[in-house]
Amino acid sequence: MSAKKNLFGYRFSQFLALLLGVKVFMLMLLTSALYVSAFFLFGQEDNLDVAAFDLRVHAIILITVMSIAAGSIINQFYDRDRDQIIRPFRTRIQTFLEQKYYLYVYLILNALTLGIAALLSWHVFLYLLVYQFAMWLYSHKLNRLALVKNLSFVGLSLYPFFGLLVYYRHFSVRIFLMAVFLFLILLAIDLIKDTLTRNADRVFGYRTLANTLGVEKTLYIVAGVQALMAVVALLLAEQNWNTHPMMAGYFISGAFLQTVCMYFLLSFRRTSRFVVMNILRLWIFVGIVAMLLDGLT
Repeated sequence: MSAKKNLFGYRFSQFLALLLGVKVFMLMLLTSALYVSAFFLFGQEDNLDVAAFDLRVHAIILITVMSIAAGSIINQFYDRDRDQIIRPFRTRIQTFLEQKYYLYVYLILNALTLGIAALLSWHVFLYLLVYQFAMWLYSHKLNRLALVKNLSFVGLSLYPFFGLLVYYRHFSVRIFLMAVFLFLILLAIDLIKDTLTRNADRVFGYRTLANTLGVEKTLYIVAGVQALMAVVALLLAEQNWNTHPMMAGYFISGAFLQTVCMYFLLSFRRTSRFVVMNILRLWIFVGIVAMLLDGLT
């Protein structure tokens, strides 16, 4: 009986290690964001019932999420030494599953997504092939280059939404400004994170702005990004004022929030940086909820 319990505990630890490897919570958030964007942003001219039963949309989102999961696996494969310092608890759990099994899952996920994509269309196949190669290149090389890592990270984060934009062929000033806002908030988060992991990055040869310019100058750059973010948020509030009042309120609040975050960020305290980074992450989630509620009302 004890042996069975130990075996169950070990298998459960392996399963948990795999979930952490694919960053399951991030995948859940991203899946929600893709569906909300598909139904209430890109496909807003379509009837919701029609959009909900569009099997191609579900297939595109599914294979996109699978590709992102594969990308998370290859990213942690290359970063595992650094993660032992930055994320010791998560890394410890992930040791229950050998690295070769992560690679097996990575290859299987990529093969499945490309197979499904080929059945949909060669455009979707090419779209995913480019993403998978870019994710490997980022994990292998680009995330060791100052600023290039930040811009490529943000670009890869926005790439799935670009796929939906192309599918729906719906572009507007509002969508462009929302993309800029999301680009800036993701860039600020990544730059702040680099200031928190500066020592580990230096040890393992990751060049970041925090290592090349110093923490103080990097935080001034982040403050500039947040100031620009506040301006974009006010422009978006104006764009949404008459037609999407809930989103207008979200962006007005966002402009105020960026001002407050700048104040705390420029105190140059490590705790303040950690708090601001997580506030910005939370604000992305709040934006998803706001867009959902705005679309349903």
